[in-house]
Amino acid sequence: MGMIQEFKQFALRGNVVDMAVGVIIGGAFGKIVTSLVGDVLMPVIGILLGGVDFKNLAYTIEEATETAPAVLLRYGVFLSAVVDFLIISFSIFIAIKIANKIARIPIASTAVPK
Repeated sequence: MGMIQEFKQFALRGNVVDMAVGVIIGGAFGKIVTSLVGDVLMPVIGILLGGVDFKNLAYTIEEATETAPAVLLRYGVFLSAVVDFLIISFSIFIAIKIANKIARIPIASTAVPK
């Protein structure tokens, strides 16, 4: 069997196609969550904390010089990433719980009694 035929057989198996769809949907979901956190949640939290802009929260390790930019620990961006992660992981947890619950529901027999 040729290399192209083997690859075609591998790529068209159901689990590979399902995984590819999952990766694409996951990437799109990640962008939605990132926008939710960065554009909706963090600004509201910032207002509640007295007008804090999380994008600009940073600790300066070394000041900028004429030849080099400042060295910063951007902990505000990190906090946003942590919130992103928590939302995504919780969403996946809920989706798996729902899928497991659906998988445990017995499927009714479609056989017609005689």
